[in-house]
Amino acid sequence: MARIVLGIGSSHSPLLVLGSAQWEFRAQDDRRNKGLNTLDGRFVSYDELVAERGEPYAKENDPAGFPALAARAEAALDRLAAQLRAARPDVVLVVGDDQGELFDGDNFPAIAVYRGAELVMKPSEHLKGMPPWADATFWAGYRMDLPHRYPGAPELALELVEGLIREGVDIASCNGVSDPARHGFGHAFGFVIERLMKDLQVPMLPVLLNTYFPPNTPTARRCHEVGRKIAAVLASSANSARVAVVASGGLSHFLCEEAFDRRIVAAMRSHDAATLCAIPQQAMLSGSSEIRNWIMVSAMLGDLRCEQCEYIPVYRTPAGTGIGLAFMSWC
Repeated sequence: MARIVLGIGSSHSPLLVLGSAQWEFRAQDDRRNKGLNTLDGRFVSYDELVAERGEPYAKENDPAGFPALAARAEAALDRLAAQLRAARPDVVLVVGDDQGELFDGDNFPAIAVYRGAELVMKPSEHLKGMPPWADATFWAGYRMDLPHRYPGAPELALELVEGLIREGVDIASCNGVSDPARHGFGHAFGFVIERLMKDLQVPMLPVLLNTYFPPNTPTARRCHEVGRKIAAVLASSANSARVAVVASGGLSHFLCEEAFDRRIVAAMRSHDAATLCAIPQQAMLSGSSEIRNWIMVSAMLGDLRCEQCEYIPVYRTPAGTGIGLAFMSWC
């Protein structure tokens, strides 16, 4: 059997690639954003947000506190990277969202398994609509500065696809990147390679979720169900691989919904499937949609116990735009 030996959840926010002195760039983006997502499924502008709730986060928004928040996040990432190395995995299975990097509007499966022999990153020069502050150094933090290549896990991935089909999951399958200028892997996977795996030479098995783009975004319940079936397929495998599973992204953004996030973190710690499965679709829009990645991984963890739990609410503006950074592990 393939054995899950470690579970990890990690945010991959630009704040984790930018220095804390540059977090103001993201605050400026927030003020221009006409589609700030609320938990009840609405999209509002910054001015509309201020009209609704005022600016109650002026104290939390003090830039003088940003270096300390960044230091906490970096320390948490360092601990996760050390745990990943100590677990000695043979394969790292990453559940991440695709944001028009490998797929596009012409072909966007709800859930896909990549079974190619290598992952090829999509260089940022071929992305559209990127902000001016996102330079080559920034994209290197996601391994998207060049069409870097990393080993996949084709044999185990094929077994996973076939097993999920038997389990009643009509999974999509893709097996190569022919032209990284058009289609390639994106930040959800590059961040894990750059910041958590570092120089760890271990194959990656990507599971890609369409979290961002309706109408075919999976429900929380379906994410949890498929996660359980992934664990079952791995457990029945003839492959004896040690597998680390990683959820990439989240938690709430582009509004920092701290109380909402803390309920999710508590449910993840205690394996509270009912709470996770009950999260409504309208609460998982835009950046907050990446919570689906965490739900799917949580269902794979079995009796693994929570080892690390770090939650860092970041309020980039007085109105409460920002992100709930989260870093967790189970072993």
